[in-house]
Parts: sequence; C-alpha cells; structure tokens
Amino acid sequence: MALIIHVGSSRAQWWKEHLQSLLPDVPCFLWDDPVDPASIEFAVVWKPPVGGLKRFPNLRCIVSMGAGIDHVLADTELPAGIPIIRTTGPDLTQRMREYVCLHVLRLHRRLPEIEAAQDAREWLQLINPPAPGRRVGVMGLGNLGADCARALGLIGFDVAGWARTAKALDGVEVFAGPDELPAFLGRTEILVCLLPLTPATHGILDRHLFAQLPAGASVINVARGEHLVDDDLLAALDSGHLAYATLDVFHQEPLPPEHPFWDHPKVLVTPHVGSLIDPVAGGAVIAANVRRFIEGEPIADMVDLDKGY
Repeated sequence: MALIIHVGSSRAQWWKEHLQSLLPDVPCFLWDDPVDPASIEFAVVWKPPVGGLKRFPNLRCIVSMGAGIDHVLADTELPAGIPIIRTTGPDLTQRMREYVCLHVLRLHRRLPEIEAAQDAREWLQLINPPAPGRRVGVMGLGNLGADCARALGLIGFDVAGWARTAKALDGVEVFAGPDELPAFLGRTEILVCLLPLTPATHGILDRHLFAQLPAGASVINVARGEHLVDDDLLAALDSGHLAYATLDVFHQEPLPPEHPFWDHPKVLVTPHVGSLIDPVAGGAVIAANVRRFIEGEPIADMVDLDKGY
C-alpha cells in the first residue's frame, strides 16, 4: 500500500515529507518518482493530468487537495467508481469567511468609489445604508457557503442563500432549485458565488442571470472561473447594469496579462487567494482522512459521486 502526490512543484517535496511524517506506515511518493503503479492505493492530487490516475490499477481512493473536486472530474479518463474525498477544515473555512466578509464590506461601503476619489484628490463623503439595509445573496450553501452566509448575517446583512435543494440555515432565508432562483436574484444587491462546479452550474453567471439582479448590483466570484461567462460580465459592467465585480477565480490561471479584467475600472482581480490550503493544517486533515479510510471509519468529506460534489 502506497500513496502518490500530484501538486505544484514549489512545495512538492514538502508535501511528500510532511504526509510521510503523518502516515509513517504508508510509503508516500511524488508523481514523477519511480514507483510500481500497482502499489499505489491512494492519490492526493491537485489538478492531475488527464489520464494520469488510470495508470494505478489498484487505486482505492482519491483525495482532492481542496474543497472542490472539479479539477479531478475534469479528467476525461478518470477511472469510474473510485471514492473521492475533498479537503476542508477550520483553516479553509476561516480563510474563506474572511475573504467573503472583506469583499462584501468593501462593496457595501463603496470603497472602490472612495479609492477613485482619492486618486482625484476629491473629498467624497458617501452615505450608505447600515448592513441590515443591504441584501446579500450567497449561491451555494455547502460547508463554505453556509459558513459565509451565517457570518454575513452576524455582521448584520440581510442575507439569503440559494442551493440546489432546500436547506435550513439559521438567520438566512433559503431559496432552492431553479424555480426559486429568479426570486433570489431579484432581492440580491451583492451576489457571492460559492457553488460547486458541475455541468449544471458551468456558465451559470451569465447575461441571463445578471439581468435578473437589481440595477447597480455587484458580483463576487470565489468559486470557480468556469462559473462565469467573462464577456457577459464585461457587457453587464459596461452597460451600467452591474456596478462592480470582485473575481478570485478564472478560466485560465494565472490570468493572462492581456485579459481585459486586469484593466477594467469596475473589476478587482485577486489571484485565487480566497482560501488557499494551509500546508500544515491541510496535511493533517488529509492524513486523518486517509487513516479513516484505511480503518473503515466514516468520512464527513466523502464526495457524493452521483451529485458531483
């Protein structure tokens, strides 16, 4: 029994040594290490290459080095039926909570306008409603989305959430399913996307959705770049229907230097830093889940393969 790791080269050796220290009885290898493919039963991966995982005939479990699994499912040659475990934990949740609250507050208090006024040496005093007068909507009420919705509610925002199926969330009005999406959008002034990426949510942030938001609404996408139709967002911003967009995720990362998002006055680009996995804490979560799998214990972060998240 052995474990293979696919991660960016900058910290690959660290991941190998750290996971080996946490799983001393499970030999750990990097993707390009010489290893007998038949010995690999666990794969801990971020954006594995297409067809890479099928070379391990005895693979029992795949661990995503993050809360999303779309980068695993993007492998068109992925062996069928192998369990997938996402990686979550208090550090990832805390980081996402901080990011979402920071950028909702930035838009709520109209900091882009104040920053522009500073550049023009203009003394601009803006009057904003207090948080209870601002309607925020969170799309996606999984672990991260539900936590962010609750945190925004504790600040005082009028928070609603939208999910594929009905959920109960204290202090948050929940809309569910396609039939309730228009009502959710119609009451949302700041939209936060934290949806899982599935065939049903691919391209969901498009011109049709933007048109259902109130005039002057803003969008924060901290889920996946593939949720967003870039040209539709630019058109909605340029028309004035949308006020601002905060984007942390993109179709291509790093975002190419020629992309219009970089220079657009109504777009804030952040380099996929919403909730980066902490190597120490993340490694501990991964090792604990591998150990639970080996011992046949329940795993809270096991993916429902039928749902795709």
